[in-house]
Amino acid sequence: MTAVDGNALLERLSGKLDGIRGRLTPNAPMDQITWFRTGGPAELLFQPADEDDLSAFLKVLPEDVPVTVVGVGSNLLVRDGGIPGVVVRLSARGFGQAEVVSENRIRAGAAIPDKRLAAAALEAGIGGFHFYHGIPGSIGGALRMNAGANGVETRARVIEVHAVDRQGNRVTLSNDEMGYSYRHSSAPKDLVFTAAVFEGFPEDSATIRAEMDAVQHHRETVQPIKEKTGGSTFKNPEGTSAWKEVDRAGCRGLTIGGAQMSPMHCNFMINTGTATSHDLETLGETVRARVLENSGVRLEWEIKRIGLFRPGQEVQEFLGRMI
Repeated sequence: MTAVDGNALLERLSGKLDGIRGRLTPNAPMDQITWFRTGGPAELLFQPADEDDLSAFLKVLPEDVPVTVVGVGSNLLVRDGGIPGVVVRLSARGFGQAEVVSENRIRAGAAIPDKRLAAAALEAGIGGFHFYHGIPGSIGGALRMNAGANGVETRARVIEVHAVDRQGNRVTLSNDEMGYSYRHSSAPKDLVFTAAVFEGFPEDSATIRAEMDAVQHHRETVQPIKEKTGGSTFKNPEGTSAWKEVDRAGCRGLTIGGAQMSPMHCNFMINTGTATSHDLETLGETVRARVLENSGVRLEWEIKRIGLFRPGQEVQEFLGRMI
């Protein structure tokens, strides 16, 4: 028995969904979406046909029904009890286009993979987007968490962001209104980002390609990209690197259940094949505790953790138990 009941929620909404064109899936298996390949179901997964459809759906969705937005699931840990309410996942057909709108500007839908935006910029001869070639996520997630790599962050490229709020209203935010800081945006949490306008600079294609190749080589050399992982587990603390603190605390290769801190890059957590989300989160909190004890550094999660714990499998922040 799951902790959520999507059929009951769908029945509750049945009289409100006339004209909604997107796909609604009750009890949608999130372990087929997340890169960790773990987690319980979404109570109700909604994949809107386009921005109009998303707006119409949110206008009729009762206020007490929670809404969670997910992308490609690369930097996401869904807990084993599932996600209550509606999970919105933007479709590639409705939100997956990239369009060059001026000499140095590209409008990109929030469902576009970061690598595709980098490729579109390469084709247009627009520099400054090579870093996206190494980020395994979608543009919506990059906008929300100010994703970055190789010394460049999303905030350096964003001009404006388009979104729909919880009431179904369309909203446009400037770069300043996004409130960017390291791996963070202070934009309202209820916004569903739908697209953004980015600006780069003129650069020849050979230079852009070389920069993208360097990014790819770095990833293949130092990161466990062929494993079931969620990317960087912890944010880099000020003045140091997360992986260095994890290593110094003796946590490289540390294993709990089917979850392991990668021996290749110890700020990457991997599912070795049998991990549950409980294993992964327990491992992460154990590492945080060991690092705090070893160096006094308080690591903060970069991976987004959402959903409900299974009863009796709650994971407490900063486990005191050493494994």
